[in-house]
Amino acid sequence: MKRIALVAGLVLVAAALAGSLRPEGAAAVDPDDLDTVTVTGTGTVLAVPDRALVSAGVETRAPTAKAALAANAVAMRKVLDALRGKGGKNVTTQTVSLSTAFDANGQPDGFVATNLASAETTLAGAGALIDDAVDAGANSVSGPSLSRTDADALYRQALARAVGDAKERAETLADAAGRNLGAVKAIAEGGGVAIPYAAKEAAAADSTPVVSGAQEQTATVTVTYELG
Repeated sequence: MKRIALVAGLVLVAAALAGSLRPEGAAAVDPDDLDTVTVTGTGTVLAVPDRALVSAGVETRAPTAKAALAANAVAMRKVLDALRGKGGKNVTTQTVSLSTAFDANGQPDGFVATNLASAETTLAGAGALIDDAVDAGANSVSGPSLSRTDADALYRQALARAVGDAKERAETLADAAGRNLGAVKAIAEGGGVAIPYAAKEAAAADSTPVVSGAQEQTATVTVTYELG
């Protein structure tokens, strides 16, 4: 019985060795086990903003809450009319608030009402829009927040450049390692952001100056390539 068991064991070992030494067995490599290189590419596009978001509002004080809110409503309607009259688009109320006012000693002293609205305009018209809002009674102004009307298209351009940058980086690494760059195995999009660059444009000299430079639209991607 011992001789039979020994022979059977030898047969199993021989079969295992034969399978591992076959050419077709050696070629059966999992594609996921191939060598890879992973790189991050960055792409940028420069463009001067052509759109501005301006916020303007009114703060009023009165002995009673009703009086403060009523006075605020009258004043704010004039500001809204001014924003629309000077070419402001998408005029939108941002906040309306009513709260207790306090004097210098921290004692209640009537009520304060605020109303803040925003409007979109061109970069060139931002200064005049601010001036008109103030002339109409606005005593609170913020912004402008500058952007591009074609921001999505600019980001896609930056994204395409990021992919090209990633490929160049991967080729450099592959060449340095004496390898060949293969197909893309994975690609992931990173975040994009518009960063102010250098001043280039300003509003008309007779209105509140609004200056903007080119914004740097940036995109990043992470790409994994096969190595041959």
